[in-house]
Amino acid sequence: MNILSIQSWVAYGHVGNASAMFPLQRLGAEVWAVNTVQFSNHTGYGSWTGTVFTGQQVADVIDGIAARGVLPTADAVLSGYMGDAAIGTAILDAVARVKAANPDALYCCDPVLGDVGTGIYVRPGIPEFMAKQAVPRADIVTPNQFELDRLTGRTSATLADAKAAMAALQATGPRTVLLTSLHTDSTPEDSIDMMAAEGGEFWLLRTPKLPISVNGAGDAIAALFLFHRLRSGSAAAALEAAGSSVFGLLRRTAEAGAREILTVAAQDEFVAPSRKFTAIPC
Repeated sequence: MNILSIQSWVAYGHVGNASAMFPLQRLGAEVWAVNTVQFSNHTGYGSWTGTVFTGQQVADVIDGIAARGVLPTADAVLSGYMGDAAIGTAILDAVARVKAANPDALYCCDPVLGDVGTGIYVRPGIPEFMAKQAVPRADIVTPNQFELDRLTGRTSATLADAKAAMAALQATGPRTVLLTSLHTDSTPEDSIDMMAAEGGEFWLLRTPKLPISVNGAGDAIAALFLFHRLRSGSAAAALEAAGSSVFGLLRRTAEAGAREILTVAAQDEFVAPSRKFTAIPC
C-alpha cells in the first residue's frame, strides 16, 4: 500500500505527518510524506520555530515524486492542515494527478478548521476552500463535530442531527464520512462517540472518555481509518480498527501523564489493539 501524505511536520512531538506517518508504516504501508511546514513543535505550546512552505514548494516536491513514475502505484492521497489556499491548490493538483494515473486511488481529506472551545484556528479563506473545493473532491472526509457543523451549516446536538449533517456532507461529494469525535444528548458523560457513514448506512463506536487533552490524535485517526478502509473496503471495519487503536494510544498516553501522544511507545496498539470496540449500526 502506497499513501501520499501531504501535511505539516514537527521535529518534537506528534502532529500532522509526524502523527500519521509512523502508524501507517507500522501497519506496513509505504508513506510518501510531503511536508507543508517544518516546525520545532506544534503551535499548542504557544511558541515555535521553523518555516511554512509555499504552495509552489509543495508542488515542486510532488513533481519530483511524479518524475519517478510511481504515481500509478499510489493507493491514496491523505491531506490534513493546509495552511493557506495555495497549499490547498497544490494538494488538489496532486490528487488529480494521482487519480489520472490510478483511477482507483482514494483521496482522504481531514478538513482541519478548528474545534469546540477554540473555534476556527485556520487562516481566512481556508474554511471556504475546504467547503467548496477540497471536501467535494474527496472520497473520504474525517471532520470532528465542530468541523462537521461548520461545513454543513447545521448543528449535531442529537444523533439524528449528526446523521443528517453527515448525509448532507456526503451529498457534496464524499462517499465516506468519519466523524472523529461526537457528543450528543445520548452520549454518556463518561464516553466519547465516533461515527462513520457510507452507502446510506451509519455506524456508531463508543469508547470511554479519557482524562487527556493532546494534539495530533485526529491526524492519527484519519490515517488509520484510511488504511483500514483501503484494506477492508468497509467503513464499519475501518471505524472499529481505527477507533480501537487510537483508544489504546490515548490510554497509554494518559497513564503516562505525557504531554505528547506516545506514538512510538504505544506502537503495538496500531497492529493489535489491547482493547477492541465494536461499531453498532445506528
